[in-house]
Amino acid sequence: MRIAIDSGNGVTGPTAIKLFKALGCDVVELFTEIDGRFPNHHPDPSKPANLQDLIKAVTQENCELGLAFDGDGDRLGVVTKSGQIIYPDRQMMLFAKDILSVHPGERIVYDVKCTRKLVEWIESYGGCPTISRTGHSLVKACLRETKAPFAGEMSGHLFFNDGRWPGFDDGIYAGARILEILSRDAEPSAVLEALPTAVNTPELQIQMAEGENKAFVEKMQREAKFDDAVNVITIDGIRVEWDDGFALVRSSNTTPVLVLRLEGDTPEALERVKRSFAQALLAVDPSLHLPF
Repeated sequence: MRIAIDSGNGVTGPTAIKLFKALGCDVVELFTEIDGRFPNHHPDPSKPANLQDLIKAVTQENCELGLAFDGDGDRLGVVTKSGQIIYPDRQMMLFAKDILSVHPGERIVYDVKCTRKLVEWIESYGGCPTISRTGHSLVKACLRETKAPFAGEMSGHLFFNDGRWPGFDDGIYAGARILEILSRDAEPSAVLEALPTAVNTPELQIQMAEGENKAFVEKMQREAKFDDAVNVITIDGIRVEWDDGFALVRSSNTTPVLVLRLEGDTPEALERVKRSFAQALLAVDPSLHLPF
C-alpha cells in the first residue's frame, strides 16, 4: 500500500519509516527528521491545521492513506486518499469491530468527547460501550479496571489490550493495526470514509480565571435541567444526549478553561443542540461569551 507519513519532526520519524517499509508499504516521507524546534508544523495530529501538509501529500502523490504522529509518538492521525480526516472516535469504530470479532461481548472504553455514533457502532457489533473521563491516565485506568480489550480517546490515544499488545498507547503500533485491517479490502480509504459520522463542532474552549471553570461545571451539574434529553452523563462535566445529538461541557484537567463539544446527526440537529445548550450555559453564567 502506498502511504504518506508525517512525523512532524518528532521522535517517530526514523522508526516509523523503517517499520512501515518493512511491512511492505511504499512510503512518502514528510518531516521525518527529528528536530525539536518543529520547523514545519506542531506535531499534534488532533489539530486539522497540522494535517494540511499530509492531506496535500496524500492527494498529490496518489497515496491510499496518510498517517500522522505526535511528537512523542503515542497518538495517531489518519487521512484518506480524498483528503478526509478520520478523527480518533471514527478510527475507534474500525478497531472496535475488529477486536469484537475476536473478543465478543467485551467492553470498549471511550471518553466523554467521542461521538454518539461510536456507542451505537459498538452495540451493533455486540460490544459493551463504557464511557470514561477524558485524560490519558484516566482512560488507561478505566481500561485496567474493566479489563477491556480496547480503549481510546478523542485526542488520539489508542490502547490495545487484546492479547496482541500489552495495553499502552503507541501511535506507530496503532498505524500498523489500521493498515492490517484496511489491507483486507480493495478500497481501504472507502472503508474509512463509510464509517458513521455526524455534524459536530471542533473542541471549543472558554477561558476562565483559575478555579472558576470547576465551580461553573459543579453549578451546572446541580442546576441545569434537560427534560427533553434521553440521557445526562456527569462522569466528567455534563454530557447531555438527545436522540439526534449531544452537547458536552467539562473542566479542563490542566488549564482554567471550559471545554465544549457539540454534535448533531444533521446540520439542523446541531443548531438545535447549540440553542438548547447555550440557554443552559447562560442560565448558569449570563456573562459567558459562547464560542458557537
